[in-house]
Amino acid sequence: MKLNWRRDLVYDPALPESCRMEICEPEGISRPPLLVYFHGGGLEGGNYHMPAYLEYLCAEHGIACASAEYRMYPSARFPDFVEDAARAVSWLLNEWHARDRYSRVFVGGSSAGGYLSQMLCFAEEYLLKAGTDPSLIDGYVFNAGQPTTHYNVLREQGMDTRCVRVDQAAPLWHITRSFRDRRTVPLLIIAADNDMVNRLEQNRMLHAALLHFDYPPEKIVFRLMEGFRHCAYNGWQDAQGRYLFADIMADFILRSTQA
Repeated sequence: MKLNWRRDLVYDPALPESCRMEICEPEGISRPPLLVYFHGGGLEGGNYHMPAYLEYLCAEHGIACASAEYRMYPSARFPDFVEDAARAVSWLLNEWHARDRYSRVFVGGSSAGGYLSQMLCFAEEYLLKAGTDPSLIDGYVFNAGQPTTHYNVLREQGMDTRCVRVDQAAPLWHITRSFRDRRTVPLLIIAADNDMVNRLEQNRMLHAALLHFDYPPEKIVFRLMEGFRHCAYNGWQDAQGRYLFADIMADFILRSTQA
């Protein structure tokens, strides 16, 4: 499938070097779903240029993708990167008119990007401050994110990066009341069985915490990536050239769109 590209879009004119994104759309499909994606790299590395597995997601499955940059260490401080992620989503919804262009809007990311996506999902004040109604998001993909305080935020606080801490910089901190009788959206949680130390266990804890706070179990998909290290499956292809990670996201997004 042919793709239409928008490159080097600036979503915050005050930070033109940091707050950029790329968008690819499948040609010939009216109002496809959209995945807003935040890259990994420990909040200190990586970039917004569209990885091959997102191009595949768009070309093979007809899902539009927006890959956004954000401020990172060493110049950034918490919550700069969370606020940037919220502004990226807000720009897409308010300036790019995503609800008109696309049938559904999903937010996700890998590793540090998974952490950012978790923060946007559970700390709704960031989206609200950016001028966006959180109810406009139709689902989230948390790929190997850190639901406790991110290790580089711990470093910023002068703490040992191995600490398991839940404070205002932790997605788990913001899960404080029952989800019963509240709007809930589909969630995809992914982690590897040989992930970073304590990362799989923390994602299992996130899953358990959501259920403990009455999140509908049928709206949570937990995917264990057996035989892989941290995010090693992102770019993994089978003998037919299919991207496993992209196929998993596509199944989740398309099923959620049809529900």
